[in-house]
Amino acid sequence: MRVTHVITRLIVGGAQENTVASVLGLKDKPDLKVDLIAGLSDGPEGSLERQFANQPHLLRVFPELVRPVHPWKDWRALWRLAEVFRQERPDIVHTHSGKAGVLGRLAAAKAGVPIIVHTIHGPSFGRFQGPIANQVFQFAEQRAARVTTHFVAVADAMKRQYLAAGIGSPDQYTRIFSGFNLQPFLLARNDLRLRDQFGIAPDDIVVGKIARLVKLKGHEDLFAIAPALVQQCPQLKFLLVGDGEWRERFGQQARRGGLEKHFIFAGLVPPEAVARLLGIIDVVVHLSSREGLARALPQALAAARPVVAYDCDGASEVCLENETGYLVPPGDLAALQDRVRQLVRDPALRARMGQRGREFVAERFGVSKMVDDLHALYQRLLCA
Repeated sequence: MRVTHVITRLIVGGAQENTVASVLGLKDKPDLKVDLIAGLSDGPEGSLERQFANQPHLLRVFPELVRPVHPWKDWRALWRLAEVFRQERPDIVHTHSGKAGVLGRLAAAKAGVPIIVHTIHGPSFGRFQGPIANQVFQFAEQRAARVTTHFVAVADAMKRQYLAAGIGSPDQYTRIFSGFNLQPFLLARNDLRLRDQFGIAPDDIVVGKIARLVKLKGHEDLFAIAPALVQQCPQLKFLLVGDGEWRERFGQQARRGGLEKHFIFAGLVPPEAVARLLGIIDVVVHLSSREGLARALPQALAAARPVVAYDCDGASEVCLENETGYLVPPGDLAALQDRVRQLVRDPALRARMGQRGREFVAERFGVSKMVDDLHALYQRLLCA
């Protein structure tokens, strides 16, 4: 069985980490030959291409495959993908992300690939953007769905949203959680030396957010509630893990609010460093308005850290209310402030929720389970 994966970019991000882990795990299946095609991964988000440094044959980079709409490059990418699929005749083409998801599926159909799978890592349409953009993306997804054999959804919420938009039928969907290497997170500890590197005292309470510093990730809501929380708890620190085009904007916002001593920008870190940082965090907040099921949530729980998340997309599938954390209506700053304050003030509550979260995630989010579930899906589709 030959499977070719296609993704738009290999930047540091949840969908990309999922795809890399899938390819690197599936390559060890004896009946499977797997590879990956991706566009260029430049920009402030960082790149995951180095994970293929010792196995360069698994990755091919197509410069024509770009994230913005670009008619000439999009046509070139479609043509080149179709040519590769015709020559190599994969049994399955498995696409990821918006642009590669549409172009990759159309190219696979054009080349006569018998099975076409697409993973929905997050929504392409929704209330986070305007009606015209929604119409365009929804039409593109509906068009690509006509040639899609099966969808993998990282959360049941994605399945519900896409079915409501008339994309596919219920029997075409399988939920497979986005797995990761659990061990570093299960071993995460409060490293006082690491705290000291970031200017965090042993008795400081740290609220962490792991996300790119870009629009729709909800950092501005954290800044909005920070002054009141700091007034109530002067030992409070906010650790922002990630980088992006809004880095300077948020730095200025911290300075304007007199909070520069309370906001710490860890910057871009490699995925393998996230577990150590979670060890020095006490509470994780996730405030994105567009996310399938953010890896930061199960990773925080694997490290036994409770979470406060906006009730958006798949967050409720791991942030179990009053068990592993708290769900808050998107944009409800009063509720957000109240829930964060509860956890900041109550170490016993943090410990209880963190332990429950660790147990929940350990059963469901191992990378080997994800790889095995994908492999089983491929075999089932081939035998259908």
